[in-house]
Amino acid sequence: MTLKTIIISSLMATASLSISAQVENAGGVRKRTGQDNPKNQTAATVSDRMQSFFESKDTHDADLAYMRRIYRQLDLTKGANSPLYFPEDVIDGQENLFRIILNLVIDGKIPAYEYLDGREVFTDQYKINVADMLQRFDIYATEAKGSTERNPRFIIEEADVPTARILNYYVIEKWEFDRRTNRMKTRVEALCPVMNRSGDFGGEAKYPMFWVKFDAIRPYISRQHVFLSDDNNLATHSLDDYFNLGMYDGEIYKTQNLRNLSMAQMFPDEDDRKRAQDSIDNRLRSFGKDLWVPTREEYLAMKEKEAAAVKTAAEGDSIPERTVVVADEKTDVQTASSARAKKRTTNKKAAKAKKTSTAKPKTSSSSASSGAVKSVRRRKK
Repeated sequence: MTLKTIIISSLMATASLSISAQVENAGGVRKRTGQDNPKNQTAATVSDRMQSFFESKDTHDADLAYMRRIYRQLDLTKGANSPLYFPEDVIDGQENLFRIILNLVIDGKIPAYEYLDGREVFTDQYKINVADMLQRFDIYATEAKGSTERNPRFIIEEADVPTARILNYYVIEKWEFDRRTNRMKTRVEALCPVMNRSGDFGGEAKYPMFWVKFDAIRPYISRQHVFLSDDNNLATHSLDDYFNLGMYDGEIYKTQNLRNLSMAQMFPDEDDRKRAQDSIDNRLRSFGKDLWVPTREEYLAMKEKEAAAVKTAAEGDSIPERTVVVADEKTDVQTASSARAKKRTTNKKAAKAKKTSTAKPKTSSSSASSGAVKSVRRRKK
C-alpha cells in the first residue's frame, strides 16, 4: 500500500466521523420528559379516543317525531338488578357500580351534578362540591397528594365505602323516535346512586347523592364484566351492555311533565299508579310498532296467519301449528297439525257411526200411527 493510499483512507474516515457527529447534533439529543414518553402519549390518545367513541350525540330536533324522558328507580334487592350491587367488596379486581362511580368522582375524572328532583341541569353551575358531598353523607375521606382547590382529590379507605347502604339507583331514560331511520331508540342519560338510611321516625329513608352522566362513565364500566344469573357464572356482558340492552328492572317513578310531579303525587292510590306505569310502558314499547307500515308480502303473510289461527280455534284446537321435517328427505314433510286434524276426523266419524247404530230414531206421533196402519193393511191383503 502506497503512502498516497493511506492518506486518502484516513481522510475519508475522518470525514465520515464528522458527518455522523453533525447528524447526531442536528437530531437534537436531549433528555426525554414525561410528556415525550410514548407510553404516556399512547395512554392519552387511547383515553380520548375511548371517550369520544362512547359519547352519543343528541339527535337533532328536526329529525325527531317523538321524545319522552322517563325516570326509573332500580331496586338492587331484585334479582335482575343484583349485578349492580355485587360484589360488595373488591374481589380479584372486580368492583360494583357504586365503587366505580365514587372513585371516579373523588379522583376528579368525571364531574358529578346536584340532584334537583326533576329539574336536572348538567352544567358547570350545578357541579357538586365533592368535599361537601362526602361530609353530608358521612363518608370519611382524606385529601390525596396533588389535590388542589381547583381540582380536589380524595382517598377513601375500603372499609369506609358505604356500598351496603346503596340499595337503589335513579335512572333517566330518553325515548326518541327518529324519523330518518324510522326507529324508536332508548338510551340512558344519567345515573344517581341512592343511599338508604334509617329515618328519624323509624323506617328507611332514601337520599339521592348526585347525578353522573352515563356517557362519562361508559369507558370505565365497559371494562367491568358481570354475570347476570346464578345459573351461568361466565361474565359474558359488561355493565355498559347491561344498561344499553335494558337488562335492568326498574319501575317508573316519574315522567317529565309541566308540573314536575312524581307518579306518587299524580296517582296517590297504589293500584292506579301501577296501572298508569304499565300504560306508559306499553305505549312506549308499542309506539314504533304503531307507525310501522308492512309491505304487501308481510301483510298477506300476516292475514294468512290470522286466518289459520281462526280456523284452528273453530276446530277446537288451541295448539299452534308445528312443522316436523324428516331428516335427509326434503319431500317427506309432515305437519303435526294435519295429523291431529285427521285423527279428529276419524274419531268424529267413528263416534257418529256408533251413535247412529245404537240410538233409536226420533219420530213424531203422527208418523208412527201412519206407519202402524200401513203395516196392518199390508197384512190384510
